[in-house]
Amino acid sequence: MLAGEDLLLFDGAMGTQLQARGMAAGATPELLCLRAPEMIEDIHRAYIVAGSEVVTTNTFGASPLKLDGAAPVEEIVSAAVGCARRAGARYVAADIGPTGALLEPMGTLPFDEAYEQFACQVRAADAAGADLLVIETMADLAEAKAALLAAKENSDLPTFVTMTFDEGGRTFLGTTPEVAAITLSALGADVVGINCSLGPADVAPLVRRMLPWSRVPVMVQANAGLPRVEGGVTVYDVRPEEYCAEVAGMLDAGVTVIGGCCGTTPEYIRREAELLVGRTPTPRRVRDDFVVASAQASCALGMGQVGVIGERINPTGKRHMREALRSGDFDYIMSLAIEQDEAGAQILDVNAGLPEIDEGATLKRLMGDLSSVTTLPLQVDSAVPATIEAAVRGYAGKPIINSTNGRADTLAAVVPLAAHYGCALVGLTIDEEGIPATAEGRLAIARRIVAATDAAGLPRQDVAIDCLAMAASTDQTAPRAILDGIALIKRELPGVRCVLGVSNISFGLPFRPLVNATFLAAALSAGLDLAIINPWQQRMMDVVNSWRVLSGEDERAQSYVAAYAARSDAVPRDGGKAPAAPSAATPPDAVASASLGEQARSLVLAGRRGAMADVTRRLLEEHDALHVINDVLIPALDEVGERFERGTFFLPQLMASAEAAKAGFAVIREASSTGRRAVASKGTVIICTVKGDIHDIGKNIVRMLLENYGFDVVDLGRDVDPRLVVDAVRERHARLVGLSALMTATVPAMAETIELLRQEAPWCKVVVGGAVLTPEYAQMVGADFYAKDATETARIAEEVLGT
Repeated sequence: MLAGEDLLLFDGAMGTQLQARGMAAGATPELLCLRAPEMIEDIHRAYIVAGSEVVTTNTFGASPLKLDGAAPVEEIVSAAVGCARRAGARYVAADIGPTGALLEPMGTLPFDEAYEQFACQVRAADAAGADLLVIETMADLAEAKAALLAAKENSDLPTFVTMTFDEGGRTFLGTTPEVAAITLSALGADVVGINCSLGPADVAPLVRRMLPWSRVPVMVQANAGLPRVEGGVTVYDVRPEEYCAEVAGMLDAGVTVIGGCCGTTPEYIRREAELLVGRTPTPRRVRDDFVVASAQASCALGMGQVGVIGERINPTGKRHMREALRSGDFDYIMSLAIEQDEAGAQILDVNAGLPEIDEGATLKRLMGDLSSVTTLPLQVDSAVPATIEAAVRGYAGKPIINSTNGRADTLAAVVPLAAHYGCALVGLTIDEEGIPATAEGRLAIARRIVAATDAAGLPRQDVAIDCLAMAASTDQTAPRAILDGIALIKRELPGVRCVLGVSNISFGLPFRPLVNATFLAAALSAGLDLAIINPWQQRMMDVVNSWRVLSGEDERAQSYVAAYAARSDAVPRDGGKAPAAPSAATPPDAVASASLGEQARSLVLAGRRGAMADVTRRLLEEHDALHVINDVLIPALDEVGERFERGTFFLPQLMASAEAAKAGFAVIREASSTGRRAVASKGTVIICTVKGDIHDIGKNIVRMLLENYGFDVVDLGRDVDPRLVVDAVRERHARLVGLSALMTATVPAMAETIELLRQEAPWCKVVVGGAVLTPEYAQMVGADFYAKDATETARIAEEVLGT
């Protein structure tokens, strides 16, 4: 089955079955494995009778963080596995859900602590005798990665991983089905897929997007539609026959593991079992592109396509870069990332190699910070295996490791890292004897590198060989050897790609851009796949863009015509930078020459908080605080919100922009407290996560954004009793309350809170949100407003408190 040669049927929902049997709102379901094991066994048994081959344990929230001392993890997991065994399960899948906390750098939970939470569950499941692990309902790719690494490093059990997506086809952090499939299947999941949040009709197109990119079998466990409340009971709209009609289409597309999530009962599973009778897996084609990914975007290159790796985040020969690395002030480095992104880079090389700093810690931090200002995948550039591991371990995506080489000790140290962490890998054609002078010598080293990656199980398309550009000024035979080496490797090592740091070729020569561009054109003709260049050198990008036309990659030359039709001179005479295009941010020199207001706007849009304080202070020298807030910062935040709504910004960028604006507001508050006219609050908003719900990710994001819009936010925390909400509203005479819920089981507590507010604080409006909420749900619980995200909450606050 794990080879995709058979079909497998999981069970359906546990939570909604427990609710149907009277589980109280806000109760901890996992404790029922100890207190009411017969009930859990009955649910398992009903699914087994219906045809489930795999029974999922009642341990979705059995992490130390979520249990919060109510019972030991080991005791809960052992009891849960026992319930499944006694019910007669053929296979027992130990269920592992998210921690409920947001990981750093956007949240407060360190990656390593999340890993330990999951490792505790994995070890308990292994000891209890589970047959496999299912990591499910993940919305944060970094958290899914922490859980999968915990599974791989603490157990030999097969591990299935499923993500949950919204109707727009992304997680709340912006991950797409393609990115999830690319990252998790490369990282070592045995099965990947989608569960929860959506009904089967909405899941079907998303799983079809996932299928071509997953190297392992794909599973689906959709909800029985979206939930609604009738008479205080949660019901779902999609009936079993409709559900299975959609599942049949997904099986036809190549899905091999099915089951159900919220709202699915044994009847749904019985009908799915009927679907599988006499059916065999549908063959599917998995793409063999060279592909890497960030948490929000991927870069995929089919054979014959060319990619651009931005080279500028490297301290070699760059004084400002070295100073930024030494001081830890990374705002300048963030600007380098943004300008390369704008100029056409598809991947960013990241190098922090200074002997006087902690390279591992610095590179790890850089990876996190860069992920908040750009969605481009990253290339980790280091010669130190420990530094490489520190950087790639917690990276939410599939990066490139740059690099290994033909030395036996280097191969032994770096190739296993690439395989273990699911990375692409650059191999340099250098060994103990140095760099060969001939193409054949480079090919011989490339063969050794590829033999090592083959042995480690790294796919050929994840390997890129660098033939190492050497200065033509010192050896004019070098360019021909490099070009011939590229051609030989592409011919003799099928599937392998070639990468090259192009600009080294012109070292020591005048007018280097001309030499670089000429050599780049020759290298592309020889078969170069990935060019490491400065994308702000327009001459280089002109070569790349025209080559994409000549190679057929740019079909009908559409991109070329769009970029060049209006240009009278395609190559500036000085070979310098491309003209800046309107975008989320502009290069540092352009920012400096803009008005102060435009500089502040650009910094907010780019999420660059480092320079924000100084620009705000200078603005306050020319304008009063209200002007800076209402005419500069708030419009910039509004634009961020619009981009978020359009899907061109994602949560990491939203939060980075909020942090930049926060730096500006901090300066304004400081100025107000030292004698300038105080800035009035826009009003008080009280927020919390409702009784029985311990999740606070969404609430914390809302708090940050509301504070930046100038509202006083009273955060009551999570698992808040309705009485506490009402008391806080009455004490402050607040006109707006925001309530959050992530679990359907806690929605009744939301309704209870709203009802009490209506009785004792009728003047107060209520906005609700959260993963399980819909506009229909909001209406059913009596809310005044439904907010699908933080930016919508800010608009509602402006509407309510601005009147």
